[in-house]
Amino acid sequence: MNPTVERPRRSLLVLLPVVVFAVLAVVFFVRLRSGADPQALPSALIGKPVPTFALGPVPGLQAKGISVPGLSSTDLKGQVTVLNIFASWCAPCQVEHPMLMRLAQEPGIRLVGIDYKDPGDAGRRWLERHGLPFSAVGSDVTGRAGIDLGVYGVPETFVIGPDGIIRDKLVGILTPENYASVLERIRAAGRAAPATN
Repeated sequence: MNPTVERPRRSLLVLLPVVVFAVLAVVFFVRLRSGADPQALPSALIGKPVPTFALGPVPGLQAKGISVPGLSSTDLKGQVTVLNIFASWCAPCQVEHPMLMRLAQEPGIRLVGIDYKDPGDAGRRWLERHGLPFSAVGSDVTGRAGIDLGVYGVPETFVIGPDGIIRDKLVGILTPENYASVLERIRAAGRAAPATN
């Protein structure tokens, strides 16, 4: 091969990482300057009905001696519903859980959960240990419902209007610091949704 042709190719290969880095830096700089929330991840499902799913209950899960029901998409109508996707193997879920216990006490909010890809009785044992904030919990062992909801990591939380339309998606954990703003987002989603017949 001609050595004079080989040198420009090597020079281009050396410059390629620098060019890629410069382009990425410009993109990140523009995003930061635009005022966009770096933790706000858009969901294609906002403004659309909850995807159809029907999940059985978490085996053996009880509240006050009564079996906790499973969850289906048809259950997510009639009032503002907060749907939390959690798992026993999820460390951030454990950090968030006390705030879910608090949220469950808020008037006018129904809190339900999907136990995502938990093997055996891990979800039941986890909820028994940490407390049960949910009025219904679906067991999504295969992760199919999570895929349909666009879940890419847990925890994730959806706010669903009384009409079954997804109004908001909260990515990341509910904390004492963001609790008031998240609660306002939930309340706003309820006000924005028309009542169902």
